[in-house]
Amino acid sequence: TCLVMKPEQCSHMEQLQLVPCVQSVCYELKLFPSVLFSALCQVGMFLSSPVPGPCEPEDLIDGIIFAANYLGSTQLLSERNPSKNIRMMQAQESVSRVKSADGDAQTLTEVDLFISTQRIKVLNADTQETMMDNALRTISYIADIGNIVVLMARRRMPRTASQDCIETTPGAPEAKKQYKMICHVFESEDAQLIAQSIGQAFSVAYQEFLRANGINPEDLSQKEYSDIINTQEMYNDDLIHFSNSENCKELQLDKSKGEILGVVIVESGWGSILPTVILANMMNGGPAARSGKLSIGDQIMSINNTSLVGLPLATCQGIIKGLKNQVSVKMNIVSCPPVTTVLIKRPDLKYQLGFSVQNGIICSLMRGGIAERGGVRVGHRIIEINGQSVVATAHEKIVQALSNSVGEIHMKTMPAAMFRLLTGQETPLYI
Repeated sequence: TCLVMKPEQCSHMEQLQLVPCVQSVCYELKLFPSVLFSALCQVGMFLSSPVPGPCEPEDLIDGIIFAANYLGSTQLLSERNPSKNIRMMQAQESVSRVKSADGDAQTLTEVDLFISTQRIKVLNADTQETMMDNALRTISYIADIGNIVVLMARRRMPRTASQDCIETTPGAPEAKKQYKMICHVFESEDAQLIAQSIGQAFSVAYQEFLRANGINPEDLSQKEYSDIINTQEMYNDDLIHFSNSENCKELQLDKSKGEILGVVIVESGWGSILPTVILANMMNGGPAARSGKLSIGDQIMSINNTSLVGLPLATCQGIIKGLKNQVSVKMNIVSCPPVTTVLIKRPDLKYQLGFSVQNGIICSLMRGGIAERGGVRVGHRIIEINGQSVVATAHEKIVQALSNSVGEIHMKTMPAAMFRLLTGQETPLYI
């Protein structure tokens, strides 16, 4: 089991979304800005149901204690948003660094692990002195591996430059920067219960946060939300656009042998009606630009009868690179504007929008929610909200604008990678 808590870099209250991993006993817990999400919507449980977990919610508010052995701590370098597999590898690496090899004496300290909706404290079992004290919201990940518990926290960064963030390449994108992760390793017969209890503590904390802000969790009924979803059209006008034969084109591009196609492609974004790649840039004088048949924003369905739909970006790039020695290329595309139009219909503030934003970029999306219905896509940069540009708007103000919006919410977005290319923040690498 692996429970993962991801704090967002924002100054106001945060809350929880629980995302089930389909093919493993692994849950990812993401903290998002307040009012945007219902804590348990992804697993079909809303807050009108009892918060699932091994503990009584009232006990978690007061705090519970587990007996454990503290084996030690280590520090790792990590990207801002590593994959779930990498997170588990990091947990396993921290265990291998701290835990003594079989047959060697293990240095350990008996501790009491205190868990509440406010914090996680580690107390020396004999003296009851506090060895560690972490606010619950600062926890990044927690994993249980057999009888081992790994508690992981990314060190908080001040708003100014920080030594906790290491740029491996000057000017590297945010995702490529390395951050220091502190990993604390414990041994306990209740390892799985400890991990589950921490996950439950986040859920209970969010429920209490709702009540403190005048929102009755019982108002967030699953049936009522489902009824709203069923009245809304899917993907805004994407279905109409993609089914219009005038937008679907088969093109023939001529090029010289040994000449690259001269394009930059990016992912369309999770949540797209057809997950494929988008033309983000064209090299001046290159075959793609010379043809006059392609435009920035076009979605590429296939190349030389090989479908690109559903393929990873790297695979699509490899297919295009493989065209270098060909003199003719056949492409099937759907002509699309570079900016995606989103229309979210939110009848009341009590309904979660179903997506999260960090620094203007949509970083997660709730399957089946009103945002997915409206055309929101993961990895897109928000350009406008209700006709107002938010390109230079602070994260907190974007969150506030979204969380306070009700009725029809109109947005314009584009893939973040395309936005960086078009605004000169990145140098295009043509293929």
